Amino acid sequence: MSAIPADAIPRLARGVKLREDAARGRWVVLAPERMFVPDEIALEVLRLLDGARSLDAVVEELAARFAAPREEIAADVAELLADLAARGIVTT
Repeated sequence: MSAIPADAIPRLARGVKLREDAARGRWVVLAPERMFVPDEIALEVLRLLDGARSLDAVVEELAARFAAPREEIAADVAELLADLAARGIVTT
């Protein structure tokens, strides 16, 4: 997995959608011929990928929202996004 720079602007890849499945009461990520259910942490990160915020801004928002150490959040978010980028879910 390659690291995503802090100033990169991550977003969902073309054709990938984050949708609420109201019938089942959960959020899903829909991609061409794929679907997965993100856990609570991944969902919080994915909701912030608006195509305008940098990775650093996403980390700052999460650190403020959850009153957690920025360094820990930065490492976790970077790892998550690198994994999702390798799967074609997230792009920069």
